[in-house]
Amino acid sequence: MSDVTHGEGSGRMPGERAVDAFASAFAGTRPDGCWWAPGRVNLIGEHTDYQDGFVLPLALDRGAVAAVSVRSDDLLRVHSLHEGVTASVRLADVGPGNPSGWLGYLAGVGWALAQAGHDVPGLDVALDSDVPIGAGLSSSAALECAVAVAWNDLGDLGLDRTALAAAARRAENDVVGAPTGVMDQMASLHGRSGSLMFLDTRSMHVEQVPFDLAVHGLSLLVIDSRAPHALVDGEYAERHASCARGASQLGVRALRDIDVTGLDDALARLDDDVVRRRVRHVVTENDRVLQVADTLRSGADPRRIGALMTDSHVSMRDDFEITVPRVDAAVDAALAAGAHGARMTGGGFGGCVLALVDSAAVTSTVDAVRSAYAEAGFDPPVAFVAVASSGAGRVVPT
Repeated sequence: MSDVTHGEGSGRMPGERAVDAFASAFAGTRPDGCWWAPGRVNLIGEHTDYQDGFVLPLALDRGAVAAVSVRSDDLLRVHSLHEGVTASVRLADVGPGNPSGWLGYLAGVGWALAQAGHDVPGLDVALDSDVPIGAGLSSSAALECAVAVAWNDLGDLGLDRTALAAAARRAENDVVGAPTGVMDQMASLHGRSGSLMFLDTRSMHVEQVPFDLAVHGLSLLVIDSRAPHALVDGEYAERHASCARGASQLGVRALRDIDVTGLDDALARLDDDVVRRRVRHVVTENDRVLQVADTLRSGADPRRIGALMTDSHVSMRDDFEITVPRVDAAVDAALAAGAHGARMTGGGFGGCVLALVDSAAVTSTVDAVRSAYAEAGFDPPVAFVAVASSGAGRVVPT
């Protein structure tokens, strides 16, 4: 029988570890407070957010915690429990490409806030996280958003959550160099317990869509494929550029402006088969998001969204070409075991698979995926049941 965690993450909020690490790293001092931000999984709507499209993620009950004190200068000092090191940078020295590595995600938030005209103080920070790194669960966005809400509170910046998400996204785009959309940060900041966040990435309108699977005897299983996952690479950038070329050739601001009813005509106007397939994925994926949201708003049995989840995976596999063998094997095994729907979640080339399953079938589904992996010679996957949780905020360590 497989071990599967059910919504409790690592079993406790990691605030206490961050406070202890803060004292150890910064000469026995205590932080001014602790701020937490969750990772996310995207139920459906992949690679639509940078084309002004629609997404439907949920905030996880796993996240990053930052124990933070404000400084009187512009130095940012960060101790990472995961990295086991303390790194620092002057905020005045932060810019595109500097600093590199994990510190860039955090320093970039301060840089983005300063670029927006805010007076941003230096910070001492100790970081802890229980979001698996490299699994496509937005571990980087959780770090960014935990520090963003801390800066907002300690610096009395008065920014709303959408503005903080924009700053965190700019850190990732401009300092780190990852051409991502804003979904991850918005989900981390706007998440709500028991709900999905429907986001129109053009208007930035947020709607909370009910997502209480337990009432229907269902669970959302997250299966970490254990395949390496990285967004700052040429593959992600190629998909981004292909979509931009498609929108330009079709004379629209973004692919969001192509309705699925006019898709065939639009595809006929494209002369590059790769661009054609990228466009087809984004347009049909937007339509799937809208269908899923409508189904859940209506109060219908969530099992009805399973086929749309699976269709999304097929589109990512065949048209967007962002799945890998371990991911496809997990989807196929979950469906063969009786899952109502399954799909990869995240930017692709690794990461996690979501499976909508009867709650009584969680363990048997994981066992089926493990058996498929063993037969293929893959490392065993890790699985947990996702619970839609609240977004970033100040916390009291436990």
